[in-house]
Amino acid sequence: MQLLEKIIDAARRNFPGVMLAIAVGLVSMGAQLGEEHFLGHALFDGLVLAILFGMLLRTIWTPAACWAPGIRFSAKPVLEMAIVLLGASMDLPTLLKAGPVLALLIVAVVVLDIMIGTGIGRAFGLPPKLATLVACGNSICGNSAIAALAPVIDAEEEHVASSITFMAVMSIVIVVGLPLLYPLLHLSFYQYGVLAGLSVYAVPQVLAATGINAVSGQIGTLVKLVRVLMLGPVAVFLALRHGKSNETAKQSLPFGKMVPWFIIGFALMGAARSLGVLPDQLVAPMRLASAWLTIIAMAALGLCADLRVVRKVGRPLFLSVACSVAVLLTLSFTLIHVMHL
Repeated sequence: MQLLEKIIDAARRNFPGVMLAIAVGLVSMGAQLGEEHFLGHALFDGLVLAILFGMLLRTIWTPAACWAPGIRFSAKPVLEMAIVLLGASMDLPTLLKAGPVLALLIVAVVVLDIMIGTGIGRAFGLPPKLATLVACGNSICGNSAIAALAPVIDAEEEHVASSITFMAVMSIVIVVGLPLLYPLLHLSFYQYGVLAGLSVYAVPQVLAATGINAVSGQIGTLVKLVRVLMLGPVAVFLALRHGKSNETAKQSLPFGKMVPWFIIGFALMGAARSLGVLPDQLVAPMRLASAWLTIIAMAALGLCADLRVVRKVGRPLFLSVACSVAVLLTLSFTLIHVMHL
């Protein structure tokens, strides 16, 4: 009975903030549909718009205390559940058919870019956790990686919001600029697809950047999906690293603290999908649920963001993202030729 009362009390406290985050998320998805209707494609997807609209609302209106519990709940537990459900989209056997050389290339690019990107961020004066977020977002899958790894390293909401905002701007630059570079790079359609898959942040953006050829689109999508798989190992590494950085935790740190529950859930979902335990009929609904929960969480992160902090880190953050993208493209282009793809 006491448990039921606690659940009802928590639901009552969280309700206003959760509904606010849902409302911002719905407006964001409506705006994306409007872009697709009038422009033929979305310049900003719903996830990016959710955090931008949340930040805009927070700028013109400071929520009262009654909104805070639900906003925090949406920004953390809701996001963690979205990450678990995202694991159901991973089909490991299909992705690993690409071959060991291509898989090695993807791992090398991601690891090297994270290391170099983190160093670039620190050189420009970014806080350590923000530098890590930018490097991982740039190396793996943009906003999704930032959203997934932020709770792992316990990043500040303002840093999550600011890094996602700048990453969104850079993603548009890459999608627009990469096809313009194609004639100058002297790459085959296959090689260009690999380059796009290694450098563009999201699968829909890969398809937009590789519209010049069907082969480029197929290999680019495949490379991008394999690149997303790096999110799991990187999350585990960061969880172990940040757990060990705490001296008291070094003595006796439970596995659940070292590796957050939602990362374990993500891995188990991926394994269940690959082993055929998870019915195919559930995959699409779970992917949709993950997408919606992520949008709600991003709206909540925007509502938590203080734009004064965003302005404070703006210039060094922009320079860090831009330089990291340049490094990623250079690494990808070089390794494509060195490994004779």
